[in-house]
Amino acid sequence: MSKAKGFLQEFRDFAVKGNAIDLAVGVIIGAAFGKIVDSIVKDIIMPVANWILGGQVDFTNKFWILRMPEGYTGPMNYADLTKAGAVVLAWGNFLTIFINFILLAFVIFWMVKAINSARHKPEPAPAKPAAPPEDVVVLREIRDLLLKQNAAVPHTPASPDPLRRPDPL
Repeated sequence: MSKAKGFLQEFRDFAVKGNAIDLAVGVIIGAAFGKIVDSIVKDIIMPVANWILGGQVDFTNKFWILRMPEGYTGPMNYADLTKAGAVVLAWGNFLTIFINFILLAFVIFWMVKAINSARHKPEPAPAKPAAPPEDVVVLREIRDLLLKQNAAVPHTPASPDPLRRPDPL
């Protein structure tokens, strides 16, 4: 009984971990999102594509028969031929699925792009630089006073300005 109780406790601890619950929520939202994207492709984009191309964008019944079953006299469509045992190269079905994939990827790209732009927060304005410490302010005032005093006293070439920095090489 204690092994079963330990197993159940361990399972409960695993099941209520944040990662397992986050994964479950992600799967549920992903399934719902998949239905939305499928509906956009099937109910909005494909009818518009059919209207623009002037026909049906469905190649599922485009195929090559590689081997016909003996004595087959039924309809010559993909579903009936494969049910009868014919070997067919269903290039049209592949093409239809590939086109649907491209459209689906395109729709998902634009939906994610719209969600990211809606979620994007403007960058905060850069903060004003902090005021310099008080000792730096006092040293600057002293420097400015010394420069002002030295500007009032004429200097001769024999006595260089003590506050002037040497020229860089």
